[in-house]
Amino acid sequence: MNNKAKILDIAMNLNRVGNLAADNYEKKKKRIDIFLEEINEYIDSIDKSSLSKPFKKTFDKFLEEYLLLEKENIKTQQEKLYWAEKMMTWGNILTHRARII
Repeated sequence: MNNKAKILDIAMNLNRVGNLAADNYEKKKKRIDIFLEEINEYIDSIDKSSLSKPFKKTFDKFLEEYLLLEKENIKTQQEKLYWAEKMMTWGNILTHRARII
């Protein structure tokens, strides 16, 4: 699987995670964790040295924010919705920026 396919899989999973979290974070936490684990596996398998310079900047910013989001301690409904929105936003950003990999 090439980097572009991996990035698009990450993006798709980010959108899934966001939708699950917005729908019912507590009930769907197990599925969310499965998708987060898969995202991490994709991230680890990406050949970062072959990314284009413009995309690498985007990907580095994504990694920085994703690592914080992944560890975030979500308690309130407002935090859950914010977290879900951030995940979906990054999913959309990566989908659109994948064309410049």
